[in-house]
Amino acid sequence: MQRILDEERARGIAAAAAAEDLPALDAAMTRVLGRKAPFSEVQRSLGGLPHEQRRELGAAANEVRTALQAAFAARREVLEAAAEDALLAADRVDLTLPGRGGGGGSLHPLTIVEDEVVEVFLRLGFRVVEGPEIEDDWHNFQALNIPSDHPARTMKDSLYVAIPGHPDLLLRTETSAVQVRTMQAEPPPIYVIAPGRVYRRETADATHLAVFHQVEGLVVDEGITFADLKGTLEAMARGLFGASRRVRLGPAYFPFVEPGAEVGVSCFLCDGVGCRVCGNGWIELLGAGMVHPQVLENCGYDSERYTGFAFGVGIERIALLRYAIPDMRLLLDGDARFLAQWDAAS
Repeated sequence: MQRILDEERARGIAAAAAAEDLPALDAAMTRVLGRKAPFSEVQRSLGGLPHEQRRELGAAANEVRTALQAAFAARREVLEAAAEDALLAADRVDLTLPGRGGGGGSLHPLTIVEDEVVEVFLRLGFRVVEGPEIEDDWHNFQALNIPSDHPARTMKDSLYVAIPGHPDLLLRTETSAVQVRTMQAEPPPIYVIAPGRVYRRETADATHLAVFHQVEGLVVDEGITFADLKGTLEAMARGLFGASRRVRLGPAYFPFVEPGAEVGVSCFLCDGVGCRVCGNGWIELLGAGMVHPQVLENCGYDSERYTGFAFGVGIERIALLRYAIPDMRLLLDGDARFLAQWDAAS
């Protein structure tokens, strides 16, 4: 048995030294000190030996176990240190390398379209005006020929703001309120556009949003006619959609203009012939008309002296047409993959 102990000591020390990684070391330790190892069989056989021989071989077995455990522990310490060094080497950062540049941002398609609309009208001599997004009922409705009992109020589901003492405050349903404030603040001539967000209590779907963007235009001066309106809209359509675009005006009702018109632009795909997108060669784009005389009077203008026209177009609608976007909700999802398509355009 002493010979077996000596052999197991030598075999165990050699196995520990030969282990190249921690899993190999664990396997070697099991072979040398496991329950089925020769060393363990020697320990189990000690119980059948005479007392003196059992004490002598027991002491020798303990010495061998201690030596083997020390050898495996020492090797484990070396292998763990080597594994940590390898991990640190793999994660090492070369501080001399140049940094990785982050991906460049791009303008949102709505921002691109709004900037282009504004640029078209700046070239025509208009200026940009802005107003509050929380409006009172008078500026949002009454000054625009929409009293509290007017049926046109049912055309827009409004979002009122719960502020104690101010029951008439709401989120503006269109930027026409900015036109009213502009006319109240300054005398004619007026040549302005008013871009901004508007709010309606609507369920979002492919063609509608509860929060969207408009650009409204207003002209008030002496001698303004319907022909001026049509010429301005043609300039806008050609500036946004190309020089070959044509504009069509059909009768429509809006409380704050008289006469009112629904404005269509010739289809981009078939150029007015008729296709699956437009149906009849025209795409409805916006509403417009001559400013109602009562609206001029509400703002302190002499409707016998001054005339004007107004129009309003949704920025999202132009973006859908310009870029063939199938669902308006994509504009608000914030998906970087979708927005990255406008890197070049921005």
